[in-house]
Amino acid sequence: MNRAGFLRKATVVALLSFALASIGYSPIVSAQGAGAAGAAPASVVHLLGVALGLGMIVIGAGLGIGKLAAAAAEGIARQPSAAAQITGAVNLPLFLLEGVAILAEVFALLVLLLANPIG
Repeated sequence: MNRAGFLRKATVVALLSFALASIGYSPIVSAQGAGAAGAAPASVVHLLGVALGLGMIVIGAGLGIGKLAAAAAEGIARQPSAAAQITGAVNLPLFLLEGVAILAEVFALLVLLLANPIG
């Protein structure tokens, strides 16, 4: 995918995220139907934030892994005899990137659970 196509898709995703966030902030969505008098309206904005955060984590990790794999494939295509060394050099950053993405997802889910405890 070229840069213009990626930017176009990113703009569409950003506009859809803004529209969803605007709906989440509207008083119609966040008002309680049969709640107690004087109770604060139920908010689901943190759910939207966690969902967007998890989506950005996955997209970022996917782009990083894709760039690493593309660079490795290009290096192996240029120097087929160095395929073992290139693969070995790419594995460590690849595993570190996956580890950071998994930790970020765990932290986002912890924020979700701490903001909305069960029970």
